[in-house]
Amino acid sequence: MSDNRPKQKEQSEQKSSKPAIRMGRGGPHALRPGEKARDFKGTFKRLVNYLGKYNLLILGVLVIAAASTVFTILGPKILGRATTQLFQDVAAEIAGTGSGVDFSAIRSILIQVLTLYVLSAFLAFLQGFIMSGISTDITYRFRQDIAQKINKLPLNYFDKVSQGEVLSRVTNDVDTVSQTLNQSLSQIITSITSVIGILVMMLTISWQMTMVALFTIPLTILAINLIVKTSQKYFMEQQNYLGHVNGHVEEMFGGHIVIKAFNAEEESVKIFNGLNEKLFTSAWLSQFLSQVIMPIMRLISNLGYVAVSILGGYYAIRGMVTVGDIQAFIQYVRQFNNPLMQIANISNILQQTAAAAERVFEFLNEPEEIAETENPFKLDHVEGSVEFRDVHFGYEPETTVIKDLSFSAHPGQKIAIVGPTGAGKTTLVKLLMRFYDVDSGAILVDGHNIQDFRREDLREMFAMVLQDTWLYNDTICENIRYGREDASDEEVVQAAETAHVDHFIRTLPGGYGLELNEEATNISSGQKQLLTIARAVLADPPMLILDEATSSVDTRTEILIQQAMDRLMHGRTSFIIAHRLSTIRNADLILVIRDGDIVEKGKHEELLEQNGFYAELYNSQFEMVALQ
Repeated sequence: MSDNRPKQKEQSEQKSSKPAIRMGRGGPHALRPGEKARDFKGTFKRLVNYLGKYNLLILGVLVIAAASTVFTILGPKILGRATTQLFQDVAAEIAGTGSGVDFSAIRSILIQVLTLYVLSAFLAFLQGFIMSGISTDITYRFRQDIAQKINKLPLNYFDKVSQGEVLSRVTNDVDTVSQTLNQSLSQIITSITSVIGILVMMLTISWQMTMVALFTIPLTILAINLIVKTSQKYFMEQQNYLGHVNGHVEEMFGGHIVIKAFNAEEESVKIFNGLNEKLFTSAWLSQFLSQVIMPIMRLISNLGYVAVSILGGYYAIRGMVTVGDIQAFIQYVRQFNNPLMQIANISNILQQTAAAAERVFEFLNEPEEIAETENPFKLDHVEGSVEFRDVHFGYEPETTVIKDLSFSAHPGQKIAIVGPTGAGKTTLVKLLMRFYDVDSGAILVDGHNIQDFRREDLREMFAMVLQDTWLYNDTICENIRYGREDASDEEVVQAAETAHVDHFIRTLPGGYGLELNEEATNISSGQKQLLTIARAVLADPPMLILDEATSSVDTRTEILIQQAMDRLMHGRTSFIIAHRLSTIRNADLILVIRDGDIVEKGKHEELLEQNGFYAELYNSQFEMVALQ
């Protein structure tokens, strides 16, 4: 099927009084500046559900992280025995009661410590390997769900949300969640295990010294809470304005020619600077507050370290603890503060993750198209009769665009749809293709309501050639083959010949193998339209929709294309939206639409004889030609 994803070029039909240009304002559910996560717990609960099938693996990671941490924690305690042994041997030798340092005992202790550290490093590597796989798969599933969701969203969602806003959720927000899962989740496991394990080891050495060390924790918690409460809103703003900046940049690059033509560069830069300034402010504040945590934590930990050192020295002099235990305890104090710092740092990261995940889940929660019928009907043979029966439709509930529209098209007929801009011509075609569903009434194909078909089966009955062409970054051959993916190269060439585009293609470097760039700017607008016509020819559908299909070609080419389209339309029900009324003189039925109603219908000669609105439109075009 040809180009069944057109740009929304006739939004002005339902919103003629509203500005059509959006510059980076985001979607209908974009987070407002300074707004906190609306459902922090719910977001993380849903994120945990994504980890559901990894329960056993995550349990294994917990065990591995615990074992790795335990091995690391035991190191200082055992190493302290070596220090004690060395101290005692040296003291005995000085006192003349010993025979020197027992290096074999120290060597044995060092080998034990080395073994523990090697095992700990191996388990840490294994833990990182497993968590990398889990986080990568979660990211993959996120993007899969988003890609599937995009295809299920109604077109009116994209009428309201910029492409850049959607792209920001697919890229930036998903990457933020991925990085948290890959790094922060394993850090949380390790940090919590470390805090518990180190606390136990400290208590086995001296509960009094442990109480002194723990005195710093309330101060730490107080500092973390104050900073997190302040930084949370800035992380939300950062994610929000990042989406706005992406949306604005994408729109401006996509329409840079129009922007230059209307000298709108200054206004575009002004809007970008405003968004970028807000992004800079929120990003700077969020990152600054995040970085402030570490020095504050270090200051508090140093106070505890000094207190422990003084008390430990006092106990060592009185012989209440050994020198090795003092060394081990001081190491534990240092190690104890490190996981606390990590937890404090992770708490800020989790705020940013919550903001990103919430935006992704908001997108995944968007209302989808009306569900397909449970018992879809499929035509074995499409005759091509179409009936609009008392159709009413509006893009917004309070605005009706199509009002009580009824007509019938018999198989093989050419139905021309004419009228002023904004009358509802393209809207009628969108309803026929079920890009939107009618508010009331029904549209029937071969006597069956189109809502009884699967959308896929319905759209296979049509090929569309639009005024706004859509080509993608691939070869010319593949762009034509998009109309029917199983078509052979010979069929592609034959379709190109029918559309009078074969000669032009062969003059290009690479011919059918020429790769179009992202915006297809390496060929002209007229050439792009010829390719979409060839795509429709290749699709070979029972019915056609032509929306100003020759508007971008010269007069001579238009005649050739008109001949090709006449051959293509022969025996097929065709709907032709036309502004140049000279191209639809031979239509079997002309529908004249004005303000969403059919005000006149008939053949060309009949409508001219009525001397009504159609005759006024027709004569005005020839008056313009005469004036030129």
